[in-house]
Amino acid sequence: MTDKTEKTREIQAETAPEKTVKKAAKGAAADQTESRAGKAGKTGKAVKSTKAGSAEKKKKTGKAGRSAKKTVTEKMTIEERLQGILPLLDARYGTDLKTYLHYNKEKPWQLLFSTILSAQCTDARVNMVTKDLFVKYPELEDFAKADLREMEEDIHSTGFYHHKAKSLIGAAQKLLSDYDGQLPSSIEDLTSLPGVGRKTANVVRGNVFGQASIVVDTHVKRVTNRLGLTDQTDPVKVEFDLYEVLPEDHWILINQQGIALGREICKAPKPRCGECFLTEYCRYYQNQEEDV
Repeated sequence: MTDKTEKTREIQAETAPEKTVKKAAKGAAADQTESRAGKAGKTGKAVKSTKAGSAEKKKKTGKAGRSAKKTVTEKMTIEERLQGILPLLDARYGTDLKTYLHYNKEKPWQLLFSTILSAQCTDARVNMVTKDLFVKYPELEDFAKADLREMEEDIHSTGFYHHKAKSLIGAAQKLLSDYDGQLPSSIEDLTSLPGVGRKTANVVRGNVFGQASIVVDTHVKRVTNRLGLTDQTDPVKVEFDLYEVLPEDHWILINQQGIALGREICKAPKPRCGECFLTEYCRYYQNQEEDV
């Protein structure tokens, strides 16, 4: 064996323990790093778990708060709601009886005819039409003998003019033949006239005869339902629900106040709840808050 080979073997023998130590040291360091990573991972998971738990707790607390708020609102009876609602409506819109339709009080049948025309039409449009209509046809007799086609043209802009023209002419003829040209005051007699339903009849009864009655139009139906005064959508059922809960001195007022509120704030389809003065008592608003 040469001296070179012997020397190589000696070097290998000397460096073998050193390599083993280094390898062992590297293994230990790797184990320590892995251990630390494991601990860090567990710590991260613990932190995430804590944060998630905290978020869930806040979420539950928020829901509980909103649920409690809703429960308080739901505990209010309709009578308690009205104790808050009616004074606010009175203060905002007044208590003087009025109608938005223009007519000659010496010819109360004009209010009947204007109300017939107001179906699916704005009061403003009806007033524009009747301004000329009541000049062209100043008396019931003029309506009774009017030409149907011509009448349709006269009221065309109010919509549903075929049906409305027949109703006006028919109502005029029946008032002259059955009631001597005078408006009847009972709901039964009024609704016997062509084109006259409960809403129209109640407008006449309240404004002409001063009889306490509730007129349910689209605004009143929407407003009273949102306030939680009724769950009905049929106008007649809404009317009878309101008779049950409203004091009689607000039977006529609820119509003009409901119209005013519906036009100003409680609009369809999107009410301006941020501007409303009745949110404290409003079922619709409280339910919207619950859903947020």
